[in-house]
Amino acid sequence: MDYTRQLDIFNPYLNRDKVVVIGAGGIGSPTVLALAKMGISDIEVFDFDKIDDVNLPSQFYRINDVGKFKVDALKEICKDFADVDITVHRERFDISLINQPCYIISAVDNMAARKEIWDMIKYSPFCKKYIDCRMGAERLKIHIVNPVDMELVKLYESTLIDDSEAVQLPCTAKAIIYNVMMTASQVAHLIRCMLLDHKIPYKYNVYYDFVSGIFLQDSTLI
Repeated sequence: MDYTRQLDIFNPYLNRDKVVVIGAGGIGSPTVLALAKMGISDIEVFDFDKIDDVNLPSQFYRINDVGKFKVDALKEICKDFADVDITVHRERFDISLINQPCYIISAVDNMAARKEIWDMIKYSPFCKKYIDCRMGAERLKIHIVNPVDMELVKLYESTLIDDSEAVQLPCTAKAIIYNVMMTASQVAHLIRCMLLDHKIPYKYNVYYDFVSGIFLQDSTLI
């Protein structure tokens, strides 16, 4: 891959950090591909689910991928589109499989899974930054947590409500591709900022609503 046109924005030859993505669905699949096309080569993905017809409109998979494990299809796609060999796990995330410092992206779709992941991550010495992506219909929210910053940890943990308290969207209004791509773009940009070691500032929370057109990046927004 020739990264000439992006080198002044992000030079992959100078950045060899590991990125772990939990979930290879609506948020995870385009995010992984975006990171791979940026030149991030050390990507590890966890997901135990298979691709169904209903996934195709809002996830980055091909029609002939139906029935495959998402991580297996995503591995092929990253190789074909970016010549990057990602590491995949057909299983739930397990922090014991991570043995080096990394940036961790949560791309799961329910609060119970987020709580389970956070319970593992907040005690891990290997999580450099944690990005929790949340998306529904035409809204997205991204929380960025430094696990050693107790104030941010406290603020983040206040958002870990039960699924019964979360907004319940009808099955016909859960996701659409332009919100998926917007979320993936925001996460890819945040990872770029983090890998540049804060040479480019970023906020700790991102919110966007396509309906109202409101876009917020605020250090106190939850």
